[in-house]
Amino acid sequence: MLNDSTILVTGGTGSFGRTFVRMTLERYKPRKIIVFSRDEMKQEDMQREFGDHPALRFFLGDVRDKDRLKRACQGVDYLIHAAALKIVPTAEYNPFECIKTNVIGAMNVIDSAIDTGVKRVIALSTDKACNPVNLYGATKLCSDKLFIAGGAYVGDADTRFSVVRYGNVMGSRGSVIPFFQKIAASGQAIPITHPEMTRFMISLDQGVELVYTALHEGLGGEIFVKKIPSMRVIDIAEAIAPDLPTRIVGMRPGEKMHEQMISVEDSPHTYEFNDYFKIIPSWNVPRKNGTLVIECESTDISPMKQVASGFSYSSDSNDWWLSSADLRQMLDAAHARGTSHDIRSSDYAPLT
Repeated sequence: MLNDSTILVTGGTGSFGRTFVRMTLERYKPRKIIVFSRDEMKQEDMQREFGDHPALRFFLGDVRDKDRLKRACQGVDYLIHAAALKIVPTAEYNPFECIKTNVIGAMNVIDSAIDTGVKRVIALSTDKACNPVNLYGATKLCSDKLFIAGGAYVGDADTRFSVVRYGNVMGSRGSVIPFFQKIAASGQAIPITHPEMTRFMISLDQGVELVYTALHEGLGGEIFVKKIPSMRVIDIAEAIAPDLPTRIVGMRPGEKMHEQMISVEDSPHTYEFNDYFKIIPSWNVPRKNGTLVIECESTDISPMKQVASGFSYSSDSNDWWLSSADLRQMLDAAHARGTSHDIRSSDYAPLT
């Protein structure tokens, strides 16, 4: 699907963007990958990292700037929207800026994609968008709703919009693992917000795999939710610094004790597949001869079933968990490859 195609990645110099570019160049032969971001130094670093690859193009720009974004979308087949302001306390303190990027930016992506004839748009979401309690989660919920409704604005165009939702990305810039590693290097006690706090955990390559799934299977308007393990935050600290003490510092503004990716209210519209769930829109759902169309007819995908009434997918009630020993093994494998942050799904056993 991605061979001989032109792909645009907003926020393309971030942790996800770099992994998406690496994996896509390894697996496919795209005609062009456009890395769209506002940080010239990160673009310079990424150009050096990939050795001036002939398929890569770097566009300076911000999703807030609709004219520049529309220019970048010219001739694009597939658009991956990863640009966002993501740090919860920063969003709480700078709400106007968060809304400009995460909400207005999403609107600009939708309009630009439709106006330039992009075939598929995949927007990255977060577990914090499900029943949000902080501004970041609220803006991502709004963004999700915009992309789900994007099909209503398409008219006769062929643009399809889908969303992928997953949890905390292990080892990504700004995540808890490098934060704990930095503190551990100083020999200080590891700060823990609450001893019972849990989070969903996902590797970067799993996030990219979910985007590939959405590109192949998306009919438009769905939210794809990856099945991933949970972990207690205190076990993360144990894996990184087993010999250091911990100290309880309390929950930050806007934090949840546990995260959800599918709420009870979503359960009537949620279908389960082998490796992921799919939340279909409650309106504007594709139908054929009066029958709901859930599976993409062009591919052979895993069996699916509707989830039970009252189902929710939460980090505390998950049936797949990582222990501190599991994470330690993953960190050791990443270190052996030359980086402590490049954690991959192959470093731990999949759900069975």
